[in-house]
Amino acid sequence: MEKLVVASADIEDHKVVEPGKDAVSDPGTLSVEQAGCEPVAQALSSLPVGTPAASAQRLVTQESAAAAKGMPDLSELTPEEAEDAMLDSLDITRTMTSLRSYDADGAERALTALREAGEKCAGGFTMSVDGEKQQITGITEEKLAAGEDAVAWTVGTKMDGTSADTKVVVFRQGTTLAGFSSFNIAAISRDEAFEQPTAVIKAQEAKLG
Repeated sequence: MEKLVVASADIEDHKVVEPGKDAVSDPGTLSVEQAGCEPVAQALSSLPVGTPAASAQRLVTQESAAAAKGMPDLSELTPEEAEDAMLDSLDITRTMTSLRSYDADGAERALTALREAGEKCAGGFTMSVDGEKQQITGITEEKLAAGEDAVAWTVGTKMDGTSADTKVVVFRQGTTLAGFSSFNIAAISRDEAFEQPTAVIKAQEAKLG
């Protein structure tokens, strides 16, 4: 899996690193009030669905052109301009990319369970991971063509009164599942939509080719 997971050399204008311990959720802390929704909670938290035989993860970041410029001199800006500049500096999409291989038909069964849970729990549910409780406010299906089969959603969440959207994508290639969980702080703060991490997904798909 380490040789197959996406790397910096596979994708331009993105930074790819191994995630630190603080970026990876502890599967033992995950709890879901509605048991049938657990696969969605697992994918959202970049945790394995089912029982993979091997896995690898990378944290992929992409800065917008505005974020790459860094923070300007705020003293020369109006309060409104300063706020916009601060949000521009946070216009970075972070994608936790997970690659997992399964024995026999394990990948197919895991993806089927994920799809069924997404349909069953589209109206939302409550979950907790790493001691943080959050409400899933809705699951909206998106279109995606990747691998042999795929699911793609925008997952609405609410935690401590703050609403946010996360892009969740999982595709299957043979006995391997590639998962992606993405968010953008600037988009969340501005209550704006952001796109699926298409470049990351395509790079990982090509590497599994």
